[in-house]
Amino acid sequence: MIFRQLFEPLSSTYTYLLGCEETGQAVLIDPVYPAWERDLGVIGSLGLKLAYTVETHVHADHITSALRLKQEAGSRIACPAPDALPCADIGLEDGKPFVVGSLSLLPLHTPGHTDHHFSYALADRVFTGDALLIDGCGRTDFQNGDAAALYKSVHEKIFTLPDETLIYPAHDYNQRRVSCVGQEKQRNPRLGGERGLEAFVRLMAQLRLPYPRFMDYAVPGNRQCGVCPRDLPEKLQEYCEQMTLSPQG
Repeated sequence: MIFRQLFEPLSSTYTYLLGCEETGQAVLIDPVYPAWERDLGVIGSLGLKLAYTVETHVHADHITSALRLKQEAGSRIACPAPDALPCADIGLEDGKPFVVGSLSLLPLHTPGHTDHHFSYALADRVFTGDALLIDGCGRTDFQNGDAAALYKSVHEKIFTLPDETLIYPAHDYNQRRVSCVGQEKQRNPRLGGERGLEAFVRLMAQLRLPYPRFMDYAVPGNRQCGVCPRDLPEKLQEYCEQMTLSPQG
């Protein structure tokens, strides 16, 4: 398998490139709109062709590039089936393998950050989206989020994977790239150690996080698989512009 971890700095989002060496097909997990040219450039440099984009959930902090990549590269769009997005080509189902060449992603329904959030297990790693971050987790106070559901998702789906399973999250704000199940079970300050369900729900209720600055535009745009709104304020235009620099993780 060919693997690359790509970083978009505006929303601190990781996009994951998976390539099948046998068929030359590539998959992008959680691509970000301003970085679509970079992503196609990396894919081309590796001698691959983009077959699918895969979303972990309907994002509130950035616009996906799924639709743009479909227009430019002829790729297909795969999203969690419960979201029932009319723009998606494939609805991914919990526990039903998604196979692209020699790649076999196992979709895991991990609600809590959003009600239809999915993680994806692949061999020795799992792509956890916003459900489980390194030393943290996604917020649960919008998009039908539910702290109790998130606790159960992490403990019953992700933490039951082998301890050595690598965890690749959708975001990190401290330049960290990867963790593992054993480490998060032991030291994650929100979900690890001896913290129980009631304590976690209480902690999440007390966070009082600010309203996401881009959510009112990102969610409807992402429910269309990546449409930048026409009424985007000038101060938010960078979310829909191609970027001149987007580091790779």
